[in-house]
Amino acid sequence: MVYFVATPIGNLSEMSYRAVETLKSVSAIFCEDTRHSAILLREYGIEKPTYSYHKFNEKASLDFVLDFCRRGEDIAVISDAGMPGINDPGNILVNALREADLPYTVVSGPCAMVNAFVISGFQPPFTYYGFLPERKKDRDAMLEGTVGTAIFYLSVHDIKENMAYLCDRLGDRECCLVKELTKSHERARFCRLSDVIEDDRGEFVLVVNRAEKEQNPLCALTVDEHLRYYTDGGMSKNEAVKAVAKDRNVHKNEIYKLTIK
Repeated sequence: MVYFVATPIGNLSEMSYRAVETLKSVSAIFCEDTRHSAILLREYGIEKPTYSYHKFNEKASLDFVLDFCRRGEDIAVISDAGMPGINDPGNILVNALREADLPYTVVSGPCAMVNAFVISGFQPPFTYYGFLPERKKDRDAMLEGTVGTAIFYLSVHDIKENMAYLCDRLGDRECCLVKELTKSHERARFCRLSDVIEDDRGEFVLVVNRAEKEQNPLCALTVDEHLRYYTDGGMSKNEAVKAVAKDRNVHKNEIYKLTIK
């Protein structure tokens, strides 16, 4: 059996009784970073062989991991923090286990995006996106049609650029920016995507609220009627598209696509 075990995202005492007992019972533990995990394992008196299993070797390590399973040994997979498979190694192994008809299960526990969503108080449904892709084309494709609550991970180096992009793409929505989850200095900031964030450390979870219901009476019109209102008033087509997008709190590309159907 392979156990995918959630580990603390900040506070070491988040470790569940089942997680500790599972890690004590397995033959080996595969860690995203063995040095980082050694602190956690030492805290709970867990003495088991550990092996590196991270994004740079997860494909190359598959046969080694699967050999444990084929011998009937129980093993555990843990990430540095949170749930394996959510922005951490795990998905590739899950699919390999499924294809090989080998047993696996999940030992539930902390997950940063779930904590941040609850802290935000925003309404479901939500979509979890993780880190934004590097290329704008990939970002645009991923976010097309996003209207509900959206959750992202942001690194401190990209936070300003990412929030500016999201503001342009999704509209200037309300958001909740969370860092240092479950630690004594956990912090949540409620702001707009257009706000400038000055912070030089750590990673953030960004929860973007769903698109707000518009009070502008023009939004009761169809998109064609809305566009015609502005073009009849002397605006160019491009200017009208931008105005309608702003009124409806959506990206201008969403309006433009409707004009060429």
